[in-house]
Amino acid sequence: MYVAEVPPGQQEEERILLVDDNPTNLQVLLQTLSGRCYKLLIAKNGESALRIAAKAKPALVLLDIMMPGMDGYEVCQRMKENPETRNITVIFLSALDDTKDKVRGLETGAVDFISKPFQAEEVIARVQTQLKIHKLEQALSARNRQLEADKARILESMNEGIFGLDRLGMITFANPAASAMTGWSIEQLTGQNLIQLMKGGEDGDVSGPLATIEVSLVNGVSKTVENATFLHSDGSPFPVDFSCTPIMENSSPSGAVVVFRDISEKKRQQHALQKALDELQSQKDQLTHVSRLSTMGEMAAGFAHEVNQPLTAISNYAQVARRMLARLDLADDLGLAEAMEKVNTQARRAGEIIARIRSFVKKPDHVLGSVDPNRLIQDTYKLAEVDARNNHMEIHLEQEEGLPDVKVDPVQIQQVALNLIRNGMEAMRDMDTRSIGVYVRTEKQDNNFVKVSVIDRGHGLADDAEEKLFTPFYTTKADGMGIGLTVCHSIIQSHGGRLTFLRNPEGGTIFEFTLPIAD
Repeated sequence: MYVAEVPPGQQEEERILLVDDNPTNLQVLLQTLSGRCYKLLIAKNGESALRIAAKAKPALVLLDIMMPGMDGYEVCQRMKENPETRNITVIFLSALDDTKDKVRGLETGAVDFISKPFQAEEVIARVQTQLKIHKLEQALSARNRQLEADKARILESMNEGIFGLDRLGMITFANPAASAMTGWSIEQLTGQNLIQLMKGGEDGDVSGPLATIEVSLVNGVSKTVENATFLHSDGSPFPVDFSCTPIMENSSPSGAVVVFRDISEKKRQQHALQKALDELQSQKDQLTHVSRLSTMGEMAAGFAHEVNQPLTAISNYAQVARRMLARLDLADDLGLAEAMEKVNTQARRAGEIIARIRSFVKKPDHVLGSVDPNRLIQDTYKLAEVDARNNHMEIHLEQEEGLPDVKVDPVQIQQVALNLIRNGMEAMRDMDTRSIGVYVRTEKQDNNFVKVSVIDRGHGLADDAEEKLFTPFYTTKADGMGIGLTVCHSIIQSHGGRLTFLRNPEGGTIFEFTLPIAD
């Protein structure tokens, strides 16, 4: 191998391999190309040319065709078959001037053909042109590699999943995010039909959001879809937003790019937000109901005050009428005196009821005191007596004697007991068991609590009562507001007791609440 010297001070540039079995031809080529900053390499046969090309990687080979042993066509063909030398530019030098010889040379991979005898200027011009093309190709190849590397880094760093599709919808590319989100490896995804893959392999017409991909591939239009569903590799679904953008060639779609992202966390956040909004609305509704109840309490107190005055007058007039009858000393064959006595009695009784209502609806400070639990329940019984008569029902008191005092706010505990008694009567109002009535029982539970039980034989509780019974505004009554038991539960808890319920084995419900024994 001969290497021409590069003149001092000049920059070394491209390697050129000269291949010819004729020493005279080689000498002419050396003289023609010397002094032009080329590093010239020489080979006298095909085998030597292949060895030098594989080792030195020249930019260009000037290759004679007619050589003993391995001719130039075979040398060129073998160079193009070798990955290490396939990018070397080959120019044939030959006395063969027939068109078919030139065509054969180009078919084996050569880029140009110089006929012998050649002119030095022609060789120089063609060499310079091909080296310039070679440099541009190298630069373009390097730029393409850089772009591919940049594209790979960008795609790998993206959080969105990306599928490249051909015109039939087959996956030709998938980035790491797509693999991570779906659970399939990139190798498993490549070659799969995306639509069928996300349908779980089911055959049949494509419908729903996935049909958008098919439309994009056929019509060449970009589509964006929200709240679609893709599948994990285990078959489980997950929500996605995705876009499908066609790849256009000659005004026709040749494929598409699908970009998607998993919106599971977004869905969870939306659900949590909606739950919070619903809870806020529920609290606003509760406040509205409580406000209405407060207004009704004030109205009831005013109503009781106004009604109490005429009732007092009726009682007074009845007493005056009795005294007037007594002074007249008339025979009372018609029973007028007895009638006046009954009027007076009922008027006083109505006044007592009104007084109890006023005391009940009044909103006093939460004052705890030592109270006889039996006396407390007896007073509540009197408040419920009117409802019992209206419902043609009886209230039975079963009270353990000698119970210790309890430390409670008597008005609030009366509110709880009255609500439970009325609920029991209402549950039995339209049933054959109405004649049994409601039982109210007091007993000592242990050294710390007295237990009060309200027992009915009504229609019982709903199946979901355990979860919802003490929830605000849960009710099974057509005209109920669903706050009574919630308020009762809150009152008993504030006293340190417990309000619970049992399903009565004989039908109906047993409500129990405990009251702390006073120290």
